[in-house]
Amino acid sequence: MEIWLNPACSKCRSAVEILDEEGARYTVRKYLEDPPSADDLRDVLTRLGLEPWDITRTQEAEAKELGLGGWERTDAARERWIAALAAHPRLIQRPIITADDGSALVGRSEEAVREAVARTGGETS
Repeated sequence: MEIWLNPACSKCRSAVEILDEEGARYTVRKYLEDPPSADDLRDVLTRLGLEPWDITRTQEAEAKELGLGGWERTDAARERWIAALAAHPRLIQRPIITADDGSALVGRSEEAVREAVARTGGETS
């Protein structure tokens, strides 16, 4: 299991606390220091079953500067969104947890984080 996080984010810190409480084995990707590539984003979007605009923090100042609110949310515009997320990782919703079963979740709630642990088979260290 891997968790993409920003250590300054309270939701991310809460997710790590839950993973630790559950004894889950995971690796941390500080995605602002180690930004995902466009391929990484495509992979995680497939695993999430979401589109790039679904994991975009559209209220961030960078999003407003880019004018993301006015961007089309269509298949034709998908790569534009992915490129923006790769270039501006701060816009990526967090935390994202990739489970060992090939799925992924946005772990903004305790339930979602516990679901990621369950999808990993509850493997502990």
